[in-house]
Amino acid sequence: MNGALAIFVKTPGHSQVKSRLAADCGARYAQDWYRHAGAAVAAVAREAQASFGLVAYWAVAEPDALGEWPGLPNIAQGEGGLGERMARVHAQLVAQHGFGILIGADAPQVSVALLGEARDWLASTSQRFALGPADDGGFWLFGANVTPPLAAWSAVQYSAAETARDLRNGMNELGAWRTLATLTDADHGRDLPAVLQALETLPKPTAEQRALAEWMCEQQRARPDTLEDLEIQLPARHSSEGGNDGLDSDFFNPPAHDPTRA
Repeated sequence: MNGALAIFVKTPGHSQVKSRLAADCGARYAQDWYRHAGAAVAAVAREAQASFGLVAYWAVAEPDALGEWPGLPNIAQGEGGLGERMARVHAQLVAQHGFGILIGADAPQVSVALLGEARDWLASTSQRFALGPADDGGFWLFGANVTPPLAAWSAVQYSAAETARDLRNGMNELGAWRTLATLTDADHGRDLPAVLQALETLPKPTAEQRALAEWMCEQQRARPDTLEDLEIQLPARHSSEGGNDGLDSDFFNPPAHDPTRA
């Protein structure tokens, strides 16, 4: 089997998204950044699916938001804490596709090459795990071709400096491990310059990744009073055919009742 990947997301208008980024940059900025970043990650997932058959899904937190995330099939995260939800989705992917990879929308600089590295490692008859560490101590990718026990997921304190270490320690004896490149995920305003630099130095960025980088720079130009402390460097503007910014205009439009869109 070719394996599968699930992108874990919360849905603006149904849940608060990027609360720590919102505290630094404002709720509207955080929500719009998340929408652009989700589009970028989904584009990479679709390229991986086309290149080597890695089936891609949105894993949606809210039951009433299933179907609102376009471009990929929507599956439910289900109830419980983050560890329980990841365990459930991962087990579903392993049962249906042979191995499962979990990522979020917080590291939009992810590349097809990195997903391919994880896919090649996990496509094995031996028990294997893949982990993409984040530089804050968390992780941007988890993958395995076996189903770890729920207790191993639930024992981890998530969003902590020891998250990746504790996750691996709890599953370390279950198989062989491959550690991928460390990425920065955008949890705080201070993370944005590193994310932007990574986007700008991708050898083969998708149109959606280029659009996110340009949007971040445009926000800095438009809101220097709010974003000046982030020290985002402004690259030359990208061009694209027909003036398309690389984003599907219907990618995700938050519901009208969302107060941050007033």
